[in-house]
Amino acid sequence: MEYSREVYVNRLIERKENGLIKIITGARRVGKSYLMNELYYKYLLNIGIPSTNIIRFAFDSDEDIDMLDSYFPEEPTKIEKKSNTYYVNSKKFRAYVKDRTNDPNRYYLLLDEVQLLDQFVGTLNGLLRHTNYDIYVTGSNSRFLSSDIATEFKGRGTVVHVLPLAFSEYMQGKDVTPEKAWREYIVMGGIPIVAQMKSEEEKISYLKSLCEETYLKDIITHNGIKKKVELGDTFDILASMIGSPVNTRKITDTFRSVLDKNITMDTIGNYIGYFQDAFVVSKVKKYNIKGRRYVGAPFKIYFEDLGVRNARLNFRQVEETHIMENILYNELRFRGFNIDVGEIKVSEKTNRIDRNNKPIYAQKALEVDFIASKGNQKLYIQSALSMDSVEKQVQEKRSLYYIDDSFKKIVVVKNGLNPMYDEAGVMTIDLFDFLLDTGCI
Repeated sequence: MEYSREVYVNRLIERKENGLIKIITGARRVGKSYLMNELYYKYLLNIGIPSTNIIRFAFDSDEDIDMLDSYFPEEPTKIEKKSNTYYVNSKKFRAYVKDRTNDPNRYYLLLDEVQLLDQFVGTLNGLLRHTNYDIYVTGSNSRFLSSDIATEFKGRGTVVHVLPLAFSEYMQGKDVTPEKAWREYIVMGGIPIVAQMKSEEEKISYLKSLCEETYLKDIITHNGIKKKVELGDTFDILASMIGSPVNTRKITDTFRSVLDKNITMDTIGNYIGYFQDAFVVSKVKKYNIKGRRYVGAPFKIYFEDLGVRNARLNFRQVEETHIMENILYNELRFRGFNIDVGEIKVSEKTNRIDRNNKPIYAQKALEVDFIASKGNQKLYIQSALSMDSVEKQVQEKRSLYYIDDSFKKIVVVKNGLNPMYDEAGVMTIDLFDFLLDTGCI
């Protein structure tokens, strides 16, 4: 089964020949290499680019690395490092590229695992000065995975961030109803290789290994973390709090009261930053809608892949309400939106009266799950697994009613009904309509 990943292919097409290095980022195993080396490569061939003008080179492939041996034979092709790792000799690689492109024609360089190239930033910035080169790169060590990688290229790079399969992509490989696919998706997530596995046992084993042996080890190695147990404990706490307000003080209190450990707020903040840099989680700030400013705390944490999150918790906490909210967050990112958590402060009449027999008003902060912005488009979105009573409808829509601008206000609910608007203009839409039809809103 081949997932088309059309959204990401189109993002690469939009950036084609723009004079910048196209940096394809994302967590491990989300399909970055496949996107570049297979899907985008096929696109280039289909528009008439000769295969001789497309250089695909993987720096973790001995077969590719062997092609460099004849250049500067007196120098090693692999520069050995500690712990049985290596860098590829960048001088040899530059000579190889020059030999393959010794004419003024346009060439496309698709470079995989580029962090294994010695001095890769300088080499790529140098190649970029050749105006007939169009350069695309992926990488997967902790340095390259970092959300700050674009700064390494000093303004000469543009990032395409790849997420695990969105639900609509996941459905491409499933000859089942959305309801059945959803039951699998909320547990196993959207890592492409996992989605194609046949048995649940194999999926669980792979996700646990990916979480422990890849994601956590990357973070520990890259950041030189000594307190490995505490890092793992932080991971567990974050995994159990998706969709809930989080602050570092609350986590330190949990360490003290539940785990009987002392850990500073600064350390917790650093750990969360490490998980963000490795694209394991997203930290989403709260935005005061009326005050038009960001609120420092609390914030929310969402996972890039819920299969990894569930594996870390040994599949014990698969709460559909919070997981649905996480999936909607990732769906909005998949569609190119920037996301904030919304807060709107209101003054509401209480049942109490003052000494003058006048009603007492109370100040309250109401939450809007997501403020999604893209250019001049903005959406206010609430996630509600169900709204099976009038009271629940009022609860879910309440914050939206207080927003007095003209942008669309939406409640996504798993109810199987057609989209509808209430008298205040708030739209209610079924979860699967929202996830499978981008034009429905």
